[in-house]
Formats: sequence, structure tokens, C-alpha cells
Amino acid sequence: MPYKSRWTVDVPECSLPTFLFESPSAPLGSKRCFSEAARPETHYLTRESFRLWSQRFGLGLRRSPHFQKGDRVLLFSGNDMFVPVVFMGVLCAGGIFSGANPTFTPRELAHQLRDSGATYLLCADGSIDTGIEAAKLAGLGSDRVFVYNARIYDGPQPPLKGCRYWGDLIASADDAKGFAWDDLKGPGECDTTLALNYSSGTTGVPKGVEITHRNYISNTVQVALISQQHPDYEARNARASWLCFLPLYHAYGQTYFVAGAFNRQVPVYVMPKFDFEKMLEYIQRFRVTDLALVPPIAVLLAKHPAVEKYDLSSVENVGCGAAPLGWDVMATSTSAAVGEPNANCTAMIVSEDGGQEIASRGPRHVGELWCRGPNVMKGYWRNPKATAETLTPDGWLKTGDIAYVDEAGMFHIVDRKKELIKVKGNQVAPAELEALLLEHDAIADAAVIGMPTQDGDEVPRAFVVRQPGRDVTENEVKKFIEGKVVRYKFLKGGVEFVDAIPKNPSGKILRRQIRDAAKERLRKEGARL
Repeated sequence: MPYKSRWTVDVPECSLPTFLFESPSAPLGSKRCFSEAARPETHYLTRESFRLWSQRFGLGLRRSPHFQKGDRVLLFSGNDMFVPVVFMGVLCAGGIFSGANPTFTPRELAHQLRDSGATYLLCADGSIDTGIEAAKLAGLGSDRVFVYNARIYDGPQPPLKGCRYWGDLIASADDAKGFAWDDLKGPGECDTTLALNYSSGTTGVPKGVEITHRNYISNTVQVALISQQHPDYEARNARASWLCFLPLYHAYGQTYFVAGAFNRQVPVYVMPKFDFEKMLEYIQRFRVTDLALVPPIAVLLAKHPAVEKYDLSSVENVGCGAAPLGWDVMATSTSAAVGEPNANCTAMIVSEDGGQEIASRGPRHVGELWCRGPNVMKGYWRNPKATAETLTPDGWLKTGDIAYVDEAGMFHIVDRKKELIKVKGNQVAPAELEALLLEHDAIADAAVIGMPTQDGDEVPRAFVVRQPGRDVTENEVKKFIEGKVVRYKFLKGGVEFVDAIPKNPSGKILRRQIRDAAKERLRKEGARL
């Protein structure tokens, strides 16, 4: 029997612009919503100016010669306070937003341009060479490439390397005040795609994940409902202050900082990129109450000595997602599970072959986590095969997460289905071993992969980053693990010390990159485990 949420919440039937802005002219007030963390006194957007800038960009797109409703606009930039304007402006124009990792190479960016079929590329001025080369590779004309930065309020700027400034796509404030976006009504229209957020590509070529207006609105009201369960919610929300250093091209940043924060009227201070000491400084300065993290940042907060220099007492809530978080980091947390199904959602554990539901509870009864709800993606962009492999005809999302349900009905993620190591028929979860390794005082970071043996089996191999000024040997690491796990989980593939663990921007370990590099080293050495 699937586990159904104990909560229900009404999901408005409308577009995301209507959900957030109500109407083109409804009073929104002058409260600040987005500020540059480095210059908050002079560089900020109020609730009404955010809407107006979004309208100006939306109207400008509508008037541009190449844009039609449903077209994609790709932003290639790091964070700034105008990224939400680009996001919402594209939606006001009836388009689809797509954001690209600002560290992409021309080849990677060209893939996203081609796959999305983007009409326009907005490229950060510091990355214009990459943008121009990617556009050429993708067959996108230079007249479709615009130079982007947050200095739009300074007025017109000259072209850069033959590319026009994105201000050419901004309508005047007077014209935009009367601009009304097209609202959506009913299930069919509300399931219109609003964003293409590309997968990390850790298991293949990155795919465009279709997110709809209903998805983001549902997620926003679901998260708000959970927050409202706190007995002191009104007071907590009134003093809330959020710091955005997670990438806004990513779904996590969009739904949390753009939709969620604006809906709850929480001010957001935007950092252009992650800098740990700057983050600590801003938490203290702005009395930040809530932190949305990925595991590498959580590890720094738990272990970095710089933390002691700052007053972080304002922080009331810390959420962490996108990748596994070690037990040592969660030692003082009030929750170790990922929780229970969100409002309007249903979840179940299914055998790994997809054959049957696993009704038993407890860590011995693991399987793949499937979930269904209004916040589940529409599918993969123009990829029916991948969509069919991930979504069932009746709407169940096969998450690829290996999980179990405890006796209290809480769900626990064990690892990713595709990352399990098979040792003599037993399954070993890399995330479990990584969490144990991080409990060692001399270990700053770690990754575990499966390495092939001469008899065709696999064994776990650890890649370890030492804490600065600390020393630990391979044998000590092995012995540390052997005292905590069953024999088939021992690090029989060895321990390799490295300077850093490769991860994508959301904190996910790039296991394929580690595995390929390790296999190549072993090949050159003529060795096999």
C-alpha cells in the first residue's frame, strides 16, 4: 500500500507570474526582495520593481523579431539580483527559461543550446568568448547572442565582440506598466512547461527536465505548508532572512529563492558565487535565519575552523539536499531521514526490478523509491524514451534512489540505484562508506567507487582528502572502516589520497570521472585488483 501524505493543500490553477505577482498592477509594496549581498544599500529590487523589470523584459521579448510563445531563452551566467528578472521575464513573455552552468565549456554549452532549441542566448559579459564559440557550434546566429550583466540600471551599454547588450530586449517602464502576461487556467494549461533544467549528465548526456507552472506552484505551497506547521511560524517568517549562494540556473535555487522566498515575502541576499568566509560574514551581517545547502558546504560548516570567528546564532533552520550528507555532519540535527511524503504526494518502495511494492519496514527492506504528486516533472525534453524509463503511465516517478521506510513511516535514502557496488552478490552503498569515512577526524572529504577484480567481481575503493595538517595512512583508514561494517564492505580495493573530490555544482560526486581516471591509472600500471 503506497504511503500517502497526511497533508493536503490547494494548488492555485494559474501561471507562476499570476501566482507570485497576482496581476500586472496589484499593489505589492516596496519591501525589498532581492539585494546584492555586497552592496545591499544601493543595489536591490523591491517587490514592485521586480515585477516591473520582469514585465519590461517579457514585453521586450514579445516585441523582438525572432521570439514566439513557447520559445526557449538560455541564460549563461552566475548569480546576480537580475537572474530572477530574466527567469520571470521569460515566463511573462510566454516562453521557457533554461539556465546553464556558468563554468561550461563551449562544447557543453553548445549541447544545451542545440537540445533546447534556444531562440536567444544571454551570456555573461565575462564569458562572452565561450558563448560566441558555443553559438557557432550550435548553429545559432550572432544576432541571437546578447551580452548579459546586472548593470542594466546604468542605462544602454555598447555591443561586445559583435554581440548586442541585453538591454535591447528591455521595453520602457511606461510601456511595460500596461503589459499583461497570458494567464493559464485548468489542468491542461497549467501543465505548460516553464523551465528546462538540465540534468548533471553523471550517467550520460545531460537531458532537459521539463518543469511546469503547476510543478513550481505546487512545490512552493507544499514547502510553505510544512513551514506553517511550526508553532512559532508567523514570528519566524517575519524575521526570516535568506542568503542565496546556490546557483539560480538550478531548480533548487529557482524554486527556493525565486518562487518560495517571494511568495513568503522573505528578503534574499544574492551572492555572485560561493565563498565560504563571505557566506559566514553575510550570515552574521544580515542575521540570516535559513540556509539551503548542498553537502560540501554543510561539511565546511561542521569542520572549518573559520566558523568560530562569526556569530551564526541567527540561523534557525538548515536544509540540505541534492547529494548524500554524512552522519558526522548530522550529529546535532533533529532529523536524519528525508521525511515523509509532502502534501498531495504519495510514495512507495519498489523492488529494484520494478516488479512489486515492498510493504515491509526497516533498513533490511530496501528498494527503489517511487513518488507521485503535482510537483513531479513533466518529463524529459523531446526524449520520450528517457521519459518512459523514468515515469510510469500513471505518473509514478522512478527516482533511482535506493531507500527504505522506518517504523515511524519516515523515508531514508541509502544510495543511488546506479551507484551500488556489487560484492559477491551483496550490495554496498558508497554513500554509507563515505559517511563513515567523514567521521574520521583526519578526513576532510571522501568518495567511494566500485573497482573490478580479476574474477569479474567488484570491491570498494576509497578516495580520501586529508584534513589540513593531519596525517592518516591507508592502513589506518581501512582499519577504521573494518571496525564499523560487515566484511564485504571492507575497502579491499584500497585507499587513494587525493587533493579534492570532483563534484558538480549541486554537490553530487562525479563517480564516473573518478572511476574512469582510476581505471586508466591501473591500466597504465598494468595492474588489476
